[in-house]
Amino acid sequence: VQLVESGGGMVQPGGSLRLSCVASGFTFSDYDMSWLRQAPGKGAEWVSTINRGGGRTSLARSGEGRFTILRDNAKNTLYLEMSSLKPEDTALYFCARVPQPGRLYVYDFRGQGTQVTVSS
Repeated sequence: VQLVESGGGMVQPGGSLRLSCVASGFTFSDYDMSWLRQAPGKGAEWVSTINRGGGRTSLARSGEGRFTILRDNAKNTLYLEMSSLKPEDTALYFCARVPQPGRLYVYDFRGQGTQVTVSS
């Protein structure tokens, strides 16, 4: 199993980013997928989960109205579209595979992450 994130960077408050996660080594369309983030000195925080077909999503309150999780099963790719970014969104964002359908906060494999820094 390999998960490789990209798309992070430094952005000003109010800006937007689109994160990508390319999956390999397993049948991507068989699994729900999640995004999580970890700020310096803090534990991992669940951000969002999308079901295997892409038709059902769940989002943490911190991202409501600003973040959207998407997937393209034909490309084995998971996305996180983020807008109206705030300094408190600064974190290492990583994608993760959900081992069982419908479980939001559990993962069995994760990527190395992509850094998002929101600063003026």
